[in-house]
Amino acid sequence: MNSYLAAAIQMTSLPDLKKNLAQAEELIELAARQGAKLVALPENFSFLGTESYKVAHAALIASESEQFLKTMAQRFQIAVFGGGFPVPVDAHKVYNTALLIDPNGQEVCRYQKVHLFDVDLPDGNTYRESSTVMAGTQKPSVYADKDLGNLGLSVCYDIRFPELYRHLSHMGAEILLVPAAFTAYTGKDHWQVLLQARAIENTCYVIAPAQTGQHYALRQSHGHATIIDPWGVVLADAGDMPGVAIAEIDPARLEQIRRQMPSLKHRVFF
Repeated sequence: MNSYLAAAIQMTSLPDLKKNLAQAEELIELAARQGAKLVALPENFSFLGTESYKVAHAALIASESEQFLKTMAQRFQIAVFGGGFPVPVDAHKVYNTALLIDPNGQEVCRYQKVHLFDVDLPDGNTYRESSTVMAGTQKPSVYADKDLGNLGLSVCYDIRFPELYRHLSHMGAEILLVPAAFTAYTGKDHWQVLLQARAIENTCYVIAPAQTGQHYALRQSHGHATIIDPWGVVLADAGDMPGVAIAEIDPARLEQIRRQMPSLKHRVFF
């Protein structure tokens, strides 16, 4: 693993596939021009609208999203992580799928979100992700890249389940990817502290691209796309507007922290 710049993209995705991909392209180019070698897009980067429309048009969204990721990776010669888009299972359900593409435009890792957001929030909003999404059945993957390090994949609501990240760290993860569309209500209290906790307890970098702002009448996201180091220090925060958070992923820093705080070696319960 070499030292490199990573970028966590922040978007306000809409119920409009073409507009979302145009926004994503602009932000990817901005990150690439600043030297980022790994660019991560948030959950729902290509579409954020009603569940019924998403399922009805899932095949088109999936096809366009996948081709877009491969094209961007090839064009800018970077690794691109698409943090979540619908891939149809049948006429009624999709997988919430995250895809990692290498600089040659080849898919190298795929993850289907396992924890689904079925929650009744105190602000009156109700979310039932399982009504249209099928939970993934495979354990989350770690992709070992000689230049970028060992990348552990996850999506949004997964961040509330520390055992998932223990699994990833046990499998050798050094960088945790946490793309999200965190709600405005939960994000203000939980987003940053959860990301910092996962970074600290696993002594890993965390790259967390995010959705922000108003997407449609019933959906608003928290923002604050973030990159955090293995000590829990916030290296970059995109605030609450569309943009890019960029920071260095430094293997020497990772090694130093793991040497000084070797908690992963001191685990008793597995």
